[in-house]
Amino acid sequence: MHGYIPPERFFPYLTWTTIQAMPDKDNVVLIQPIGAIEQHGPHLPLIVDAAISTAVVGRTLSKLDEEIPAYALPTLHYGKSNEHWHFPGTITLSAQTLITMLMEVGESLYRSGFRKLVFVNGHGGQPQILEIVARDLHQKHEDFMVFPCFVWNVPNIALELLTPKEAELGIHAGDAETSLLLSLLPDQVRMQDAVAEYPAELPQGSLLSIEGKLPFAWTTRDLSRSGVIGDPLTATAEKGDRILASLAEGWVQAIQDIYRFQQPKSWKSP
Repeated sequence: MHGYIPPERFFPYLTWTTIQAMPDKDNVVLIQPIGAIEQHGPHLPLIVDAAISTAVVGRTLSKLDEEIPAYALPTLHYGKSNEHWHFPGTITLSAQTLITMLMEVGESLYRSGFRKLVFVNGHGGQPQILEIVARDLHQKHEDFMVFPCFVWNVPNIALELLTPKEAELGIHAGDAETSLLLSLLPDQVRMQDAVAEYPAELPQGSLLSIEGKLPFAWTTRDLSRSGVIGDPLTATAEKGDRILASLAEGWVQAIQDIYRFQQPKSWKSP
């Protein structure tokens, strides 16, 4: 059941009595991997985002200092994926459903005495939702430290391995994701069906972008007929191995920082 997660770090394998007796629960780090079940072109399986977030968390926990108490929750495989729903196989939750689920997970963990929760999200379509949930949980419980994080936002070498065009526009089922899946689930990758497809370029000099400071709303079929936004044809398992190792290294540092983190306060209780 634990999959990529080291069994001794898998939260559901604990008993309630173990959790009740756990020392220093204020600083135990609980990690919620979050992904999606959505199309990733004709060559990748629907599970890409969930597989990446789970594998990165698992590799991170296998490298983390044993003295740091950190556990992975079961991966939330479904996400808000309605930008992909024109492609068969995509399963999407509404924004409100995802917010409700994560709020109730957070409330349950808080009730059990935990005070540090990390969302490690692998799907680019839902960071804003996780930020809303994190803020609302902390606003409700001022001693609850919640971290809404994107799996790719730790230091890593992915951009060093991509062409400049891919680094800018390869946002879905391109080189990086395909390389990771060739490393993690090679039997589920159909490279014979892989195609490269980039969206039409915006007018030269435009301040707008697909994802950036001045984005516009889009669904995937606005940008791509294949469901691919990028170039998977240059992907290799060796690149995937290197990206996975560097992501795990970055996340080890992040979890160490979260373990030591204390919520800033500029006010004093009356």
